[in-house]
Amino acid sequence: MAFEPPRRLVRAFGETAPEGDDWLAKLPEVAGRAVAQRELAVERVQVPGGRSSLVVLVRTAEGAPAVLKLAPRRARPESERAALVHWGGLGAVQVREEGAEEGVLLLERLHPDVSVRSLPEAKALLEAAGTLRRLWVEPPASHPFETVAERTGRQAEAMRAGAAADAEVAPLVDAALAARAELLAGPSEQRLLHGTFRQSKVLAGDRMPWLAVGPDPVVGESAFDLARLVRDRVEDLIAQPSGASTTRRRIKRLAESLEVDQERLRGWTLFRAVESGVRARRVGRERDAELLLEFAGWL
Repeated sequence: MAFEPPRRLVRAFGETAPEGDDWLAKLPEVAGRAVAQRELAVERVQVPGGRSSLVVLVRTAEGAPAVLKLAPRRARPESERAALVHWGGLGAVQVREEGAEEGVLLLERLHPDVSVRSLPEAKALLEAAGTLRRLWVEPPASHPFETVAERTGRQAEAMRAGAAADAEVAPLVDAALAARAELLAGPSEQRLLHGTFRQSKVLAGDRMPWLAVGPDPVVGESAFDLARLVRDRVEDLIAQPSGASTTRRRIKRLAESLEVDQERLRGWTLFRAVESGVRARRVGRERDAELLLEFAGWL
């Protein structure tokens, strides 16, 4: 079959791919080869799919349902594979094969169209938080993962450049960078984190009710991971007259339920919202940038 990438992937690739990156052009050939080598039967490409990978629903030669995921090197697919292997299916999707070629993952099939986001908001947050808790384990010895300090250091440089080019975001960037400096000033826990956790990253499964997918793993403190969940459904929060107070209550509730320091959670939520907002503005996603920066202003 023709492996046509979904429009969402094409659009995101156009926003973020460095000049000369031909991964998208080679994707049909790579997908076809991966399917043939594994003797997979293709059902369909998952649409709308993600922003950094092609997800194909397949069946193995034995007829078992599976997912074939293909991602460019800059999306760190080998880091994803290493984290999923370390979790061993506890709270996350399982890897169906190890040692495959770079950028090709064969995964357990979940229910791709049923995420925890489909639940009422309070229930969704509860289930998502419970899934996230299971992922916070000791990283493997001599692990290959970025640390929170390393990742946010790279992000901080881009944020400074964004503030220099846009005086409107400069005060929020200054506040976010000050929060980061304070949060990293002393030693903190070292846990393997999902890295990009949100409600849409938790899918219904057969082995367990809910399992996480699509990690961009990082090692650091739990509050960093939980911070992305705080702003889930940000468009709904912004639309509420009580959005700011709802956000503060959400921080308090999530911090208490997962035994995370509330102020550290607030600080990482601020940093991650500003970073995402500045990045969205940089690539022309103005509506997303407005939502994220307004949300950050509440913090």
